[in-house]
Amino acid sequence: MSPCDGCHAGCCRAFAVPVTGADILRIERGLGLDFWDFVCRWADPDGAIAARYAPHFFFEDEPNTPFVISLSHGPSNFLPGTTKCQFLVECEPDEQHPLGEARFGIYAYRPQPCRVFPTKFNDSCEIALIHDIPDWSRDKGNSAYELCPRNWLPDDLDPVQPLHDLVVAQFEMQLFRNLATVWNKAPRPWQLFPDFLRMIYERRVMPEPQSNPDVLPFPGVAQQSPQEERRAA
Repeated sequence: MSPCDGCHAGCCRAFAVPVTGADILRIERGLGLDFWDFVCRWADPDGAIAARYAPHFFFEDEPNTPFVISLSHGPSNFLPGTTKCQFLVECEPDEQHPLGEARFGIYAYRPQPCRVFPTKFNDSCEIALIHDIPDWSRDKGNSAYELCPRNWLPDDLDPVQPLHDLVVAQFEMQLFRNLATVWNKAPRPWQLFPDFLRMIYERRVMPEPQSNPDVLPFPGVAQQSPQEERRAA
């Protein structure tokens, strides 16, 4: 049994889960949902959510606030006063499970941070290392936010799949960081963000030849070629 079996999913309650455009499109298409049904922007002034992994985005209505694009939370059904990922499916607590049991309701479409948990690459990106997970996350003392019931062991994980997931997560988040750089040059309203994402991701597969394959198109912002940007610099 893995640490997830029978767990109340404190990780899905404690953390805001950063997502990329690829994660968002996968959930939209797989579940028939709209961006506004499950995505939110979390204010992250101290960088705790981004954690040197996800990019910060800025928006016209709050130009000085760094936001991380994440799955939205909602109130817990059985643990009053606490929140959870809106996709977390809870079971009522009982004597054996005083905090209840929970599972991720969209497991096949879960975003990359959920797929790679609890692993990270070593420095050479050849080995998956298991994170040293603390006993608590936020609100220490509130049992709803207690994390894994035991330490993860290598035998709990497949020896191949975690590395594949880490490669994809690394690639997709790097692209998302590039998009953040483009967006933040001229922050627009939050309401326009889904259209920006769709425009970018729907152009990720294109026929050859490309006249300007390194330029990310952005509505209403004049684009420069890499050569023009170097000359301007």
